[in-house]
Formats: sequence, structure tokens, C-alpha cells
Amino acid sequence: MHRNDGVCFTSSSFKIPVPSPSQTLASPLSRARHSLFQLLHSLRNRSLPPTTSTHSPLLCCASLSLTAQTYDLLNAPLLCSASLSLSQPNPPDSTQSGSEVPQKGQSTTAGRFDEERVLISEVLVRNKDGEELERKDLEMEALTALKACRANSALTVREVQEDVHRIIDSGYFSSCMPVAVDTRDGIRLVFQVEPNQEFHGLVCEGANVLPSKFLEDAFREGHGKVVNLKRLDEVINSINGWYMERGLFGLVSGVDIFSGGIIRLQVAEAEVNNISIRFLDRKTGEPTKGKTKPETILRQLTTKKGQVYSMLQGKRDVDTVSTMGLMADVSIIPQPAGDAGKVDLVMNVVERPSGGFSAGGGISSGITSGPLSGLIGSFAYSHRNLFGRNQKLNISLERGQIDSIFRINYTDPWIEGDDKRTSRTIIIQNSRTPGTLVHGNQHDNSSLSIGRVTAGVEFSRPLRPKWSGTAGLIFQHAGARDEKGNPIIKDFYGSPLTASGKPYDDMLVAKFECVCTGSGDQGSSMFAFNMEQGLPVMPEWLFFNRVNARARKGVEIGPTRLLLSLSGGKVVGSFSPHEAFAIGGTNSVRGYEEGAVGSGRSYVVGSSEVSFPM
Repeated sequence: MHRNDGVCFTSSSFKIPVPSPSQTLASPLSRARHSLFQLLHSLRNRSLPPTTSTHSPLLCCASLSLTAQTYDLLNAPLLCSASLSLSQPNPPDSTQSGSEVPQKGQSTTAGRFDEERVLISEVLVRNKDGEELERKDLEMEALTALKACRANSALTVREVQEDVHRIIDSGYFSSCMPVAVDTRDGIRLVFQVEPNQEFHGLVCEGANVLPSKFLEDAFREGHGKVVNLKRLDEVINSINGWYMERGLFGLVSGVDIFSGGIIRLQVAEAEVNNISIRFLDRKTGEPTKGKTKPETILRQLTTKKGQVYSMLQGKRDVDTVSTMGLMADVSIIPQPAGDAGKVDLVMNVVERPSGGFSAGGGISSGITSGPLSGLIGSFAYSHRNLFGRNQKLNISLERGQIDSIFRINYTDPWIEGDDKRTSRTIIIQNSRTPGTLVHGNQHDNSSLSIGRVTAGVEFSRPLRPKWSGTAGLIFQHAGARDEKGNPIIKDFYGSPLTASGKPYDDMLVAKFECVCTGSGDQGSSMFAFNMEQGLPVMPEWLFFNRVNARARKGVEIGPTRLLLSLSGGKVVGSFSPHEAFAIGGTNSVRGYEEGAVGSGRSYVVGSSEVSFPM
């Protein structure tokens, strides 16, 4: 289809006045009915004195109005209505009493006139000047729309009124005025119509987010043709539907057709005027003072001041604030702003308790032996909203028969002043884990443990949808110990337990990790790549490179689900033996204890699982 260069688009702000409730169709329609009653009354009394001309035309006019109520932005339809009125000029010497319509018993007369029929000898369609229409196709459209009005037919007021509406409803005419003329051959009914103009251009005001291409595609088909109001109503509904599908507060609030065939659409879009946070008490639901700083919540929102408000975007913002872990309940309430066409957003939040202590115990299988095999206990303190900025502090201690972990973890999920949502994590950890994962059981049944002191900082940020990256710098001081906690450098077989030959190995590691996650559900697809580089800042510090990759893919096969996973890694350079890849356990080869299959500088493990509902 060729491009219509005559279509032009503009955009500007527009204030929409709310129509008065008194502007209804009841009054015009009642006047129309009353005038038709006058027509029938005059036809029944055609033997009146000659002061009333028998050839005076009885005029009946219909007018079209297009309105759209603005107080319901999502469901306001475009209303198309026609009002009908008939009148007969009074003779100069007519008396006031003759022109008055009786008030008493009017409803009875109206019902009788509704059913009285008048014989019509001829039905014509003409223009507003009474001449034939230039376009015969429009004349045929009007005649085709008629249902009751036919030549040599007896018509009632209701039937004429309905046919006037049918002509207007065809969409091709802006007005319809039935003229009843008393001729020698009988009553001639002429429908004087005014066709709509040909469409030659479009001006759209107030549509800031509506794509111009959408408007071009909607109106291009009618360019150069007579404007059809039914088709125009469909286009307006499609525009309103475009806003509704995207959850946007917007609709077409007004339509005008100017001389020259220019259509002007006035679009009302509800812009966000202000966003505020209101804290509610958990028990009473009344407004209260919150611990979280409002700017900490506001920076999580994708809805910004000046944007057209989207309910879908608002729902995503509610989910985002909920995932912060600080709120027990979150909701957004739109409210009309002082300026017309704008909306204020109030986010109601109910805060959770920000911190507390916890303690617990459990069993970790496959790491120790004896009557209390795998028994561990834990104690922790956590605070999830330090300084009201959603910063998190966790201090925890886990203790078992041999293994123990003491950890201090501080996380700032969004560094202040950063626009990339970068998070910062500081870690300090002192751990002791069984050495059997790599070195196996000792010949003399003595236990071997690996002690590590770790401190580091990591930065993470989203790279693209479903992709995130992490970079960090970590220092580690690690070595092997016997049952009494004394450092050792060789095992029972004389194999070295450290790479430097000293009781402890020191390393400064630069870390990079990239992760792609699917839906997040159990068994969803995932890919992770991890690389660690040892930096020999000091001569005795280790220099090595360690690469590790993991991939997982879930496939639906009927009611069952097939889960495929593949992982592999390699280490080059000088590294501690206890840093080798351990194979065996729930995370690699199930059915074996941790590290029971083997360990080494490089590895590849593949697995497949099938799950099905019981």
C-alpha cells in the first residue's frame, strides 16, 4: 500500500473537562417525539382554515453528537446519538392557544400518536438543499439503511424515528432531516442528509506514548474516502484497547472533523504527578513512621514522575519492593492529582521486623563418623535494614564435631549513587572443614582438617535480562591441621598438604563469575562460568588460574521432566592440594560421599535425571 503523505501527526498537552450530568439525550429525544406528535395531529386536521398553508413543509432534523466521558479512563465508550425534531411554521395570525400543546393527558396522546399511521406515497433521499446527491453510492447507503420507510406504506412516529437513527448509524452522514411535504399525490417523505467529508488528514493531540505508526496504520485505509463514523468508532476503540492492553491510563477523549477533511483526535493520558511512600502499622493499619528511608524504596521503582501511569508497570514495582525482604505487604493506590490529566501514586507498605537472633541444629551426612556423626549446631544474628537503606548484616557460627564456620557478611544491595544497581558484599570468614573431601581417610584413622581464614569484597550487577556478573578480590590463608589442631605439611603417606611447603598457603584471588538463570523454578535452565586468578603480590603467594563452568537444561516430555546437567573445570599453576576439584556427593555424583569418587586438577561430570508426578 502506498504511503499517504497527507496524513500528519502532532502531539500536545490537553486538559479534558468533565461533562455536566445534565447533558443527556433525554431532552432532545422528548422534543423529537413531541414534534412528531404535532406532525400527525396536523395531518389528521388537514381541513383547517386556509391560514395554514397545505404546502408548508414539516421539518424534521437529526443531529449527531460524539462524546466521551473522561472520568472513566479505561472503559469510556464513544457515544454516537441522533436527536430528532419536527416543526411546522405557524401562520402570522395564529393564536397562542392554537400553538400550545396540552399538558394534561399528554402521555395518553403520546401513546395514541405512537401507534397512529400516516400513508406515505413517496420516499426520497436528497442533500440538505433538497437536491440529488452527487454520489449515488451514498444515496444507496441511505436507502439501504431504511427499513420501514417505503413508498405506499403507512408509517408511525416510532418507525420514522427508527429509520432516521438507521441512516445516522450507517456512519456516512453527519445529519439527517426528514421533510414531510403534503403534495397532490399524498405525503412525500424526503430524508435530507449531509454526507461526511472525505478524509484527508489527521491531527492527534496529547498522545505522548501512542506510536505514530499505529495511528498511520489505523487511518491509512480510509484516506481519500468519505469518513465513516462507525469505522471511526472502531479505530477509537482500537486506540483505547492499545492503552488497555498495556495497562496504561489513556483514552480518546474527543473527536472533531474540520473543513477540508481533517480529523482531530484528542487523547487524554494520565501522567504521574508525584509518588509518595506511606508506612502503615502492622497491627492497626494506621499511618506510622517507618524505619526505611523513602528514597531507598523509590529508587527501586521503574515508574517515574512524568510518565504515563501503567498498571502493569506498577505491579512489577510492587513485586520488586516485595523482593527487598523488608515489607510484609506492598500496594499502590492511584489518586487524582490537582492538575487535570495527572495522577498521584501512593505506595502503602507494611514493614517486617528488621533483625533478630536465631539458633538451630541439624545433621550433615557423610563428613564424620561416630555416635554423633554429622551433628551440627548454629547461632546467628541478622539485620536486614541497616541505617534504613536495605543494607544487610549477618553474623553466624556453625559448629560440628570437626568442622566449624564463623562468618561475618555485610551486603549493600544497591550502592548509593550508582545507576546500574551494583551491589557490594564484604566477607570475613574463619572455617575448618574435613580434609577427607580431597585427601581421603588416613591410614591410621586419624582425622585431617583444612583451616581457612578468608576476607574479601565482591561487586555484582545485572548485565542484561537473566544475566548477572560478579567481580571480587579475596585473600585466603589456609593450611592443614591434625586432630589436636596442630599444623602439618604432609599426610600419612608423605604427600604434601600445601603448595608452598610451609604450614600455610597465602593467596590473593581475583574472581569473576557470570550467571544466566531461567525462570528460577526447580529444574529450570541455568549456565554459570567462574574464573579465579591467583595474584603473586608477594613472592610466597600462590600463582594459578582456575576455571569452572556449569550448565543445566530442563526438558518437558509429556508428564515427565528430563533434567540434563554438565559441569567441568581445570586448574593450572601452583595451587594447594585441598583446592583440587572433589567429585562425589549430592552436587556431582550421587550415591557417593563428598569427594569419594576422586579429586584432581581437571574434571568433567555429566548427569541426567527424570522426574514425574506420583
